Formats: sequence, structure tokens, C-alpha cells
Amino acid sequence: MASDSSHIQAKKMTSSEAFVETLVAEGITLVPGIVGSAYMDALDLFPSAGIRFVSVAHEQNAIHIADGYGRVSGRPSFAIAQNGPGITNFVTAVAAAYWAHTPMVFVTPSAGSMGVGQGGFQETDQLPIFSKITKWQVQVNRPERMAELLRRAFYLAKAENGPVQVDIPRDYFYGEGEYEIFPSSEIRRGPGDPSDIKAAAKMLSLAKFPVIVSGGGVVQSGALEELKALAEYLSAPVVNSYLHQDSFPSSHFLAAGPLGYQGSKAAMRLISKADVVLAIGCRLGPFGTLPQYGIDYWPKDAQIIQVDIDHRVLGLSKKISLGIPADARAVASALCEELKSIDPHRRADTSRIEEVGSQRRAWEEELAQASSSTKSPISPKRALSLIHEALPKDAIVTTDIGNISSVANSYVRFESPRKFLAAMSFGNCGYSYPSALGAKLASPGSPVLAHIGDGAWGMSMAEVMTAVREDIPVVAVVWNNSEWGAEKRNQIDFYGDRFVGTNLKNPNFAEVAKAMGADGLTIEDDSEIQDAVRSCLASARPTVINLVVDPSELAEPFRRDALKMPRRLLDKYEELSAR
Repeated sequence: MASDSSHIQAKKMTSSEAFVETLVAEGITLVPGIVGSAYMDALDLFPSAGIRFVSVAHEQNAIHIADGYGRVSGRPSFAIAQNGPGITNFVTAVAAAYWAHTPMVFVTPSAGSMGVGQGGFQETDQLPIFSKITKWQVQVNRPERMAELLRRAFYLAKAENGPVQVDIPRDYFYGEGEYEIFPSSEIRRGPGDPSDIKAAAKMLSLAKFPVIVSGGGVVQSGALEELKALAEYLSAPVVNSYLHQDSFPSSHFLAAGPLGYQGSKAAMRLISKADVVLAIGCRLGPFGTLPQYGIDYWPKDAQIIQVDIDHRVLGLSKKISLGIPADARAVASALCEELKSIDPHRRADTSRIEEVGSQRRAWEEELAQASSSTKSPISPKRALSLIHEALPKDAIVTTDIGNISSVANSYVRFESPRKFLAAMSFGNCGYSYPSALGAKLASPGSPVLAHIGDGAWGMSMAEVMTAVREDIPVVAVVWNNSEWGAEKRNQIDFYGDRFVGTNLKNPNFAEVAKAMGADGLTIEDDSEIQDAVRSCLASARPTVINLVVDPSELAEPFRRDALKMPRRLLDKYEELSAR
């Protein structure tokens, strides 16, 4: 931790002032949440401190907004809500931020210190609830420690790349004391042990077919240029880890696309040939490396070099030959230098470069064929292809979990980092739209488009009111096929077309959006899609596109391996057994 505290002098202030001044010192200018009496004394100071409070419709979405804001801005984010039910509403989104490795501090005001354990109004023990989905937790045990513990929370959120909880008894916002307000501390990381760099460089220099897996750590550490230089030196194909398509420029001649569900067959076929894999800034999560399209692509006999800032994930889900707990950018730079010292005159491997291009062209042709249908209702793949052709290169895209939103993984393309936000491995519905609002707040000049299925839209639709009230011009594409598509596909494949709970009866989402003060339009013809996307993004208005698509076109189940054909033993259920 780097900080010069020699000039810091304690000043007398209230604990609420110490709270807010610490936020200011950490660069917090945006706080999503719902107003509550528990922290109102601090809230009253926000406008004078230059902090914008964004009032949301549901507390879960406050954390999602903070998540999107942090992932796009590259800075730790912040959220707060009322104690009790407001805080329990945080849980799902905190879990999503945890698995997205988003540095974030969230404050949970709690029952007054003199009433703890009495079962008072809106009281619950708020620390155990978050114990498995935070990097650190602390309860402020004295008002005099307000600034100290909040400052430490921000440091640990940055150091460990994840959410940190600060629980504050509501009466501790009232008090006076001598407080020191320190400047924000930066985290400086290096490439790890030099012997690890030498060992990794030797493996890569001897590789016949090296492949790089570029993960979220590449984005977080700002390592794109260093990774490009490394890939070009090695002539190594670069595949993106699951849901990190913005971790390497898609137009680069060595880019092969993403692994994981609805990923790139080119990426899968190329990595299946690897004898050495460099997984950099990547935890190699189990869901993101499952077989897809009938391709069991993970190379069983390859040497695996895994680089991640979190030593706990090294070798956790995949057997590795070498684990380097270090910063992705520093490692990529050090590896390139070490490789050049081994072989300063290494020539490009033109045959491997040509193979990357060939595999990419084959996959793009397959995608083009899959999205060529002009039938009515609109083919989802056709619509996805048209939408992403129409997006400007600097657009930020968010996706929810769900059948069509996940098919978007095949179509999204990015040239720069911090442009793609997805529900990641926690996979909760309702993530896409509020995270898109946060992304737009972090980068007001970027066009922002969110993909959401009609089922998940019910969980986040109320935030259209927030977008209107706060003037956040995000375009939401709601994929209206009147079904929970991913689960319906399971019922088709495993449960004899018995549709329990998967059919939906939807309103016209465009009209609902208009009733909330946003713009809305319904599209039922694919010829309207591209002009609509362009005009909606240009309008600088919160907009909902109610896109009516073919309910019969559904992608593969997420986990075919996790379901079995039904077997029934009781006579009354015998007809439901698989035949």
C-alpha cells in the first residue's frame, strides 16, 4: 500500500462527516441505493460532498449498478441501503459481484448498538448472510473508528478484487471525534517470482502449439497491449475465457473468440490442439470449460500455466503444471522480455497464423448460415446478428442469463476492454439492465445496450423508472418469446414437452416502458431491427425495444450433463417416466 501520511492531521468532525469524507478521499462520486433513516445523517451530506445518490426501485439493482459502474470505470464502487430488509435484498447481487471479481464496498447500516438482539424493527444479523460472498467483513465497533475501518475496506476491496462489507450500527452515524482522512491507497503488484517467469518462458519457447486463454484479470490489470505483444511474439492463438470477450481485440489476427457456453468453435478447436496453455488472469472456472457443441476441447495432455492474482484459484478446477500468483499485466510483460532473451530472432509461425484465420472463417461462415433465416416470427440468431452489425465499435453490451441472452455470446465482438458485462458464473436473472445503467453512468459517452429475456425482464423492469428519473439513456432489448426459454428447452429434451412454469403471458413491454416515461417500440419484422437500434442509441433516451421472436428456436441446454431422463416408481406417475 503506497501512501504518504506525513501531512495528515486529525480534525474534529462528526462520524457522519468522517464517513462521507472517507468516500470523497476514495473517489466515490456515485452511490446507488434506496433512502433509509438508518444512514440519513450521512446521506444529507452527499450533495455538498459532490456525491450523486441514485435512488433505485429495488436494492438488488443498486449493487448491480455499482457492479456495472465499477467494471467499466475500473475503480472501486459503493452502495448502501436501509438496515434489515433493504440489506437482505443486496444478497443476490453481492454474490454476482463476488464471482465477477468486482472491487466494491457496500455499507450495511444495522440495528442500534443498544438494541442488538432484542428483535427490534428491521433487525437481523447482517454479517453471516454475506460471509461466503465477500472478501472481508467488518462491523464498526466504535464511532471513532468510522474512517479507519471504511478506509481499510476500500483497500481490501482493491487488494482482493471483490466486495467488502462494512456493517455500521445506525446510532454510530451520530458522534464526534478526531478523525484522520487519508488519500486513497493504490495497489502495486508485480510479476511474481522470477524463477516462475523463467520456467513459464521455457515451456512456451519449446511449445509446438501454444494457446493463450485471456481472462478477466487481463481487463482488470490493463494488460491488453502486453498480451498482444506476447501473443504476436509466440504466434499463439488467443481465446477468451467464458464471458470475457473484451479481454482481447476480436479483429486481431490471432483472436479466436470465447470458450464456454455458446462460445466459438474456432477457439475450442484451436485450444484442443495445444501442447502448452497460458491461462492469464483466469481462474479456469469449471462451467466455462465444459464441452460444447459435442466438442470436449480442453487439452488433456497439455502443460497448463495459470496466472492469477488470487493464489487460491491456482489449480483449483484444472490440473496445472505451473501456477503464478501475480498481476496479469506484469507477467505478460516479463514473459515477453524473457522469451526475447531466449530467442531474440524468433520468426512468426505463418502456418499457425493461417490456421487461426481458417478456423475463424469457418466459424463465421457457420454463424452466418445459422442467422440467415428471414422467417416470421423473427429468428433470435438472425436478430442477434443484425443487432451486433448495427452497434458502433465503442458500444458497451450487457447480457443476462437465459437462452437468447446467452446465445449472444456467439455474436458479441469488442476491440477494447471494459465493454462487455455479463452475469458471469453466478448466472442470476435480472443482472443485465441495472449493470447497463451503472455502465452508462461510468461512461456517459458510450452507447450502452442490454440484452434481457422476457422472464428476467420481470426482475429488473422497474428500473426503467430509475433510468427515466436519473436520465440514464440505456437501450434495453427485451427478447419476447413468452417463455423461460432455457428451462423450456430442458422440458422439451427431458420431460416430454410437459411445460410447467415455463410459459409466460406478457404485456407489451414497449407500452409499459412508455407508461414509466421511457421510449418504447415493438419490432416484429427483422427488416426494422438495425434502423431501430441505431435510432434508439442516437436518441439519448431510456428506451425499451420489445423484440418479438420465434419461441420454437431454442439453444442447447446449459448443462445437458446435469439432467437425467425421468424415472418414476409410483403408479400414479408411471406415465411420466422416460420411454
